[in-house]
Amino acid sequence: MDDGDSMDFSEEEKQRYSRQILLEPVGRKGQRKISEASVLVVGSGGLGSTVLMHLAAAGVGTIGIVDRDVVDVSNLQRQIIHFTEDLDKPKIQSAREKLTRLNPHVRINTYPEFLHSDNISARIKDYDFIIDGTDNFPSKFLINDTCIVMNKPFCHAGALRFEGQMMTVVPGQSACLRCVFPEPPPPDSVPGSSQVGILGTVAGLFGTLQATEAIKYIIGQGDLLTNRLLICDVLQMIFREVKIKKRLGCPACGSRPSISIS
Repeated sequence: MDDGDSMDFSEEEKQRYSRQILLEPVGRKGQRKISEASVLVVGSGGLGSTVLMHLAAAGVGTIGIVDRDVVDVSNLQRQIIHFTEDLDKPKIQSAREKLTRLNPHVRINTYPEFLHSDNISARIKDYDFIIDGTDNFPSKFLINDTCIVMNKPFCHAGALRFEGQMMTVVPGQSACLRCVFPEPPPPDSVPGSSQVGILGTVAGLFGTLQATEAIKYIIGQGDLLTNRLLICDVLQMIFREVKIKKRLGCPACGSRPSISIS
């Protein structure tokens, strides 16, 4: 246990976070870092739902949510933050209600919009860590490119059918998404979950891992999933890791980047 007094936590908060505070790499100082940190979650769907629940439960002080969708009955199989009574409700409203009930100590900022080149800089500038919970390639590449330019660490993940993949990017220190995939695939060349399906627990698994990466970054403990692409096929329950090298010619993070943001 680290030195220090109660770190201004109330008795209720000490009890709430007691199982984390007991962990030597966390302690009271680590919990204070978590409580003072801010994380922006882009998307409150399959990945984002799980991320949001874990971040709020862990006590992340400020959580931002970007989403413009409304809750559909087909979401409920995997988007665990939304309930049947939330059908047709804006997802950010549904998510905020659950997170506030789970932990009234966290501040929830909601942005009822989709990210695009005109608003992404304003959205991510005040957050310590970004979670990519989107389900389309243009958004994923936009998040990657903007985070690189603005020096914002982020965690990318994707899930489909029975498989998921993820990686964490720390600008200036690790490879980025474009080091692996230089360009987004052509439109409609990769089917989405509405065409080929997804096992809900795959999204939950990778959402949990994304939340874990954010917390590790905040407290400065452990090895982040940088320069590595983690892939899991849950039918075989096999995790494999692909080593990634930072490409000098990468248009986003290379020696002569050609991508800029307005």
